[in-house]
Amino acid sequence: MSVGKVAHAWVALRAEDPEAASAYAVARDHLEAARPLRALRRFRVFELRGALPEGQEIEDLLHRSTQFYNPTKEKCVVSRDGGATAPVEAGEMVALVVERGGDRRAAAERWWRHETGARIEVREGVAWVMRFEAGANAPALAGELAVARDRRTGLLCNPHAQEVDVVQGAPPRDRWPGARRGRGAGRKGGKAS
Repeated sequence: MSVGKVAHAWVALRAEDPEAASAYAVARDHLEAARPLRALRRFRVFELRGALPEGQEIEDLLHRSTQFYNPTKEKCVVSRDGGATAPVEAGEMVALVVERGGDRRAAAERWWRHETGARIEVREGVAWVMRFEAGANAPALAGELAVARDRRTGLLCNPHAQEVDVVQGAPPRDRWPGARRGRGAGRKGGKAS
């Protein structure tokens, strides 16, 4: 029985993430806004939108497919309408980065339809989760770190090819960059909001 409309699968490496470790080191060494940055984690995030199954079935489907993640080296947490929350702690900032016009995953959509008979939309992005020291202006600092503007400003999003939304806590489903533009048309700009 299909009940849910939106779910997000948060995928992270089981071992230390070298890309996140490298980004953290570069930010701390070269960007003034990263001085109060205490942690930086990276997730691949899939948005599944449409008639979704209830209960554990989404997790079971994701676990069976190579379209979403490799369970031998990655872990996956699913958050959905009114269900479990994303792996983001209170006060953490999230920069959700998507490729402009390239976040849709047609192969994953075809696999899902083959397995379930249901048509859904699948989008993929990267969530950079930032934790700052107490007392820091986390929203302003996260916005400054999110968009690469020059050698001293930003790191996580290339505004020429990507879009980003920066929010405190897990991005609500209506803040996914693809959800705000007309489902398929690219949004201009790459600014954090």
